Amino acid sequence: MPGPFHINTPLVESVGMSRRLGTTVYLKMESSQPSGSFKIRGIGHLCQQMAMQSKGLVCSSGGNAGMAAAHVARRMGLPATIVVPSSSPPLVVQNLQDLGATVKITGEVWDEANAEALRLTETEGLTYVPPFDHPLLWEGHSTVIPEIAASMGPKQKPGAVVVSVGGGGLLCGVAQGLRGVGWEDVPIVTMETEGADCFNAAVKAGTIVTLEAITSEAKCLGAKTVCRKAFQYSQSTEQAIISELVTDQQALHAVETFLDEERVLVELACGAALAAVYSGVIQRLQDEGRLPRPLGHLVVIVCGGSSINREQLANLQKKIPRPT
Repeated sequence: MPGPFHINTPLVESVGMSRRLGTTVYLKMESSQPSGSFKIRGIGHLCQQMAMQSKGLVCSSGGNAGMAAAHVARRMGLPATIVVPSSSPPLVVQNLQDLGATVKITGEVWDEANAEALRLTETEGLTYVPPFDHPLLWEGHSTVIPEIAASMGPKQKPGAVVVSVGGGGLLCGVAQGLRGVGWEDVPIVTMETEGADCFNAAVKAGTIVTLEAITSEAKCLGAKTVCRKAFQYSQSTEQAIISELVTDQQALHAVETFLDEERVLVELACGAALAAVYSGVIQRLQDEGRLPRPLGHLVVIVCGGSSINREQLANLQKKIPRPT
């Protein structure tokens, strides 16, 4: 059986973030994964379990899940069909095609692309690779936490872990991983952008809700409905999950600052997590008494992103108005 398909990514201190926060900030560099994001952990694990005898894979993705599925399919010698919404940048389509995948553009948002992927599963007999809502995905994503524990060393643990949330797959994996290493008392700070905030909306409503539209430019956070397991974690009293929002402007500022300070370019969806430090969210949560002070080590999962380059960054800088 081939795999694992993911690599053990670096855990590095951000001197700039640590200075801002007044405590050590570690970055889990999932941007270093072969597919450009954490998604290859879960998708690789799922395909090892489900797709060994497959005719081919089909995945609906505005970028990162599709890139992961295309990487895995290539390694397994399987054809891949990736269904993307029309909002996906041309960069994403080209990257997928470079990996040998067939790209089908359907609908304006992920939910519409996903409906087409499910149709192809039935009509073509392909193995459906869900982008975020499957226990095998969460199990694969959970491997990020034992790596963090091993890198930090014995008797060390984070004061909190920061993650971006789109459909909720990474959140489910992180929550599962924290429980697996006995870190149930470590709070998770979830970050979304306004307009791509299906998890925050569900937390506020006390029930799963479906957004009318995705209005954020952070398209890779663009699920209209969060997965049920992520919502269930938010309602549990066993683990603190703090749901926060930032604007597209704040996420873009975080991307730019991260590029200047860490010399790594990530997409806007990842910028939402980075903005927890760069826009003062963690400090505010400490002021409000929702996170302790001193906090201890903060771990930010740099989820990565394949849908960004200098041209795409310039496009975002034109689209997103600067605060006046």
